[in-house]
Amino acid sequence: MSVDAPGGGGRLLPQSVASDRFRMRRVMIALVILAALLAPLEVYPVFLAKALCFGLFACAFNLLIGYAGLLSFGHAAFFGGAAYVAAHAAKEWGVPPLAAVALGAVAATLLGAVFGGLAIRRQGIYFAMITLALAQMVFFLAVQLPFTHGEDGIQAVPRGTLFGFVSLDDNMSMYYFVLAIFSIGLAVIYRTIHSPFGQVLKAIRENEPRAISLGYRVDRYKLAAFVMSATLAGVAGGTKAIVFQLASLTDIQWQTSGEVILMTLLGGLGTMFGPVVGAFLVVVLENGLAESGLPVSVVTGAIFVVCVLLFRRGLVGEWIGRVRARSP
Repeated sequence: MSVDAPGGGGRLLPQSVASDRFRMRRVMIALVILAALLAPLEVYPVFLAKALCFGLFACAFNLLIGYAGLLSFGHAAFFGGAAYVAAHAAKEWGVPPLAAVALGAVAATLLGAVFGGLAIRRQGIYFAMITLALAQMVFFLAVQLPFTHGEDGIQAVPRGTLFGFVSLDDNMSMYYFVLAIFSIGLAVIYRTIHSPFGQVLKAIRENEPRAISLGYRVDRYKLAAFVMSATLAGVAGGTKAIVFQLASLTDIQWQTSGEVILMTLLGGLGTMFGPVVGAFLVVVLENGLAESGLPVSVVTGAIFVVCVLLFRRGLVGEWIGRVRARSP
């Protein structure tokens, strides 16, 4: 008896081989969960929380480019915009951290609906340039609006308490709070890409005219993917503002959009965990290079060029490709 290979494009495998793969996948997931739970015992929890925030941001971006085939240069607007809203809500309105993150996500969703409605009918470089232009408009608003405090940003944001009794001033508690948000976001993305909606997105990415000929309203699917990606990016941005107790222009500038593109391509475009790996690598590099005195952008760019030349599908993409090539 044979079954379809997971992700194998319809290729049939003996049932015993498929069972071994599923068993290995469960073991790997269990090991990853265990490592995530024990990591703050050895590594600074705030550093890990930052990496998880950017990991979720990269996964949100990958949902758009890796599965819908849409390259956005404006995702920093959702990440940074949500950070400002969450920080303002927590500091000025005194809302709990979870509610502050939710308000940031709502703001990012509304912003994503506006961006998507304006840009989604364009393709390729035109789509990318429209998203960049809109994001720059948001950046200039962040410079001018009173509640953002201009170049100073929103500082001394209170972390607050979770459910009224768990103080997030404790770094360990904050890490597990961020880990929970990251896990929920990753589960949402996983469910989305393995749903009929996700399969339509892949069909649009591979051959949009054919998807149109089959009767799918591709603009609606792309808009839905864009808004979902913006929402998850907003969750990441709002969470980051609570972790670092700060929302600044750095979160919303165009370089942040470039950074998330780097993370996604480095880890593996269109893979589930590639963006997470890429985010962790970039965050580790930035922290290490900041202490060395070397130019961070130059070294990071050089490493990116080397990885693109040697690993065309990204680190995780190449690893998956080699594993599949060795499979029976």
